[in-house]
Amino acid sequence: MTFVVTDNCIKCKYTDCVEVCPVDAFHEGPNFLVINPDECIDCTLCEPECPINAIYPEDDVPAGQESFVALNAELAKDWPVITERKDGLADAKDWENKPNKLDELKR
Repeated sequence: MTFVVTDNCIKCKYTDCVEVCPVDAFHEGPNFLVINPDECIDCTLCEPECPINAIYPEDDVPAGQESFVALNAELAKDWPVITERKDGLADAKDWENKPNKLDELKR
């Protein structure tokens, strides 16, 4: 099993989670993070570090967000690895917990 970054991360992109990842499974896009399922070792360290609860075990992804499992795998192939914490996006607070942000995802 792997962990998955879901909708709530879009337009927030907090990176508290990347520093605790022991295998560098996180990849960074313009306004979203993803987890590479081929690298994730299911250590559970990242999930509690996410300040907006955007990370879930693959088997517990919220209903309606199942497409994020494949999306994480797809985007991890193209986006660079991120291993150090950065500040969230400038307007992240405005986007926290807003639903249905997939249309806002920048590739």
